[in-house]
Amino acid sequence: MLIGVTGRIGSGKTTAARILADLGAAVIDADMIGHVVVEQSAALQAKLAGRFGDDIFTRSGKLNRKRLAARAFADQKAKQALDRLIHPYLLKELRRRMKEQARKSPIVVVDAALLLDWKMDREMDLTLVIHASLETRLRRLSARGISVADARARQKAQLPFAVYRERSDRLILNNRSVRALREKLAVFFEKFVRK
Repeated sequence: MLIGVTGRIGSGKTTAARILADLGAAVIDADMIGHVVVEQSAALQAKLAGRFGDDIFTRSGKLNRKRLAARAFADQKAKQALDRLIHPYLLKELRRRMKEQARKSPIVVVDAALLLDWKMDREMDLTLVIHASLETRLRRLSARGISVADARARQKAQLPFAVYRERSDRLILNNRSVRALREKLAVFFEKFVRK
């Protein structure tokens, strides 16, 4: 079974994916794959530097993610440019890992904020959306060191909640503690995954 886990930034989707891993699922993290493809592709690094400036990389060649994010989320065109550059590399590797993991594990979770943007929900057996109120999401992002202005810019770059609701097979509200989320996911797992 292939389960896509998605949600708006700060909703707790990655925490949900970790909990599902604890319940027995193999998890593929799309963000991590994005990091790996940037680190491993000199061609992609050159394209990113050409569009967003050489200084998004340190002298040792490491990507300064905060600097890139500040530029990429500054406006819609910049975000679209970032997506056009990274997504082909990322999606190729993500699909490769999905096939590989499906051979090894009966339950594979794809943790991807952009699952719906990529229309990959069509490739999933089940799409799980994790949702939290705007206030909760902003508080969580602030705790991660993301400014309110940056958090709001990232929120604006994402699909409206109505799209998540419409395209989800299951939606879990996550305004409370990790323990409460764990309890909800345990019920979800027993009812829809282990059935």
